[in-house]
Amino acid sequence: MSAPLVNQPDVISLGCRLNIAESEKLRAMLPDGEDVVVVNSCAVTNEAVRQTRQAIRKARRARPDARLIVTGCAADIEREQLADMPEIDGLISNQSKLDPRAWNLPSDHAPLAPTKTRAFIAVQNGCDHACTFCIIPQGRGTSRSMTIAEVLREVEQHLELGAREVVLTGVDVTSWGHDLPETPPLGALVGAILDRFPSLARLRMSSLDGIEIDEALFELFASEPRLMPHLHLSLQHGHDLILKRMKRRHLRGDAVDLVQRLKARRPDIAIGADLIAGFPTETAEHHQANLSIIRELDTVHGHIFPFSPREGTPAARMPQHDRALIKERAAELRAAAAETRTNWLDSLVGEPLQVLAEGDNSGYSESYARVALPSGTQRGTILTVTPNAHEKGLLQ
Repeated sequence: MSAPLVNQPDVISLGCRLNIAESEKLRAMLPDGEDVVVVNSCAVTNEAVRQTRQAIRKARRARPDARLIVTGCAADIEREQLADMPEIDGLISNQSKLDPRAWNLPSDHAPLAPTKTRAFIAVQNGCDHACTFCIIPQGRGTSRSMTIAEVLREVEQHLELGAREVVLTGVDVTSWGHDLPETPPLGALVGAILDRFPSLARLRMSSLDGIEIDEALFELFASEPRLMPHLHLSLQHGHDLILKRMKRRHLRGDAVDLVQRLKARRPDIAIGADLIAGFPTETAEHHQANLSIIRELDTVHGHIFPFSPREGTPAARMPQHDRALIKERAAELRAAAAETRTNWLDSLVGEPLQVLAEGDNSGYSESYARVALPSGTQRGTILTVTPNAHEKGLLQ
């Protein structure tokens, strides 16, 4: 009789790119042959918590005999509620999840996650700000930065393993360096990576707080071809009063000015933005400002979130809108974002695009348009694709 198959560790990742990057490290850290499932949870909204609980139940049904461990933001923010779930065998705090000792492993047991097409590097974690809608600082703690030397070492390891694109990620990436000696700006880190690794084909930034983009980083976005022309802004709203009630640090004009200055230098830069629909006290006029900023910034990568009150945040104590109105406004924002995206994709027809191939016969252009590729294209290949008018080759 053949031996039964050994269950391998599994990591289920929910939420942001930072969680994805951390999940890859967790997957590499857990020893082969261990019958364990880890749910790396998210708690940014009530819906994220619901999905976390759903993922836990699904994982238990799929692996009834495995040890089921929950970590991530919900493991801290929703600790008592999750501890009551019979499916869970243990909780590991978010700040301890990449510490091998939390998993009863030697302290030096931290192998690098295997590299796929692109490598996500969490250069920063935590947040020192207090946006009124956000619960994440309670799950991530204060802002903490990797040193330039630590980042360079990790980039080098990924390049040796075959990465063609590196993505710098974090909770509040533009606060990188604030806790380091001499408080270096993020542009210093990006410049150091590009200078040290001329073989790095593509460097991409995850979501940034536009008001904290320093002049060195601005100049790199404007002129460095290896820094991808793709800027995703943590914008949140298009009206100044709502931004103030959110305790954001920018105003509408700051975002407009930043994008106009960048597009004047690099017209092909693609703008993305996070926007919240139906924030407490948002009037019809405020909502129209949200709609209009999508068009004014030509937002082609729009991430729209219906406001969801999180217990423990100031915004949850403000007068709330009816859920139906929030859903209606979110739908209008999504329609506006879809229109600008469609127009942008149409503008790429006939234009040569440099595409990094994924393993599913598609890939991403430098400006993060998803592009269909010929069957059998090898993962990690960078090739030129020119979508034609009859068959655009662009995937929505």
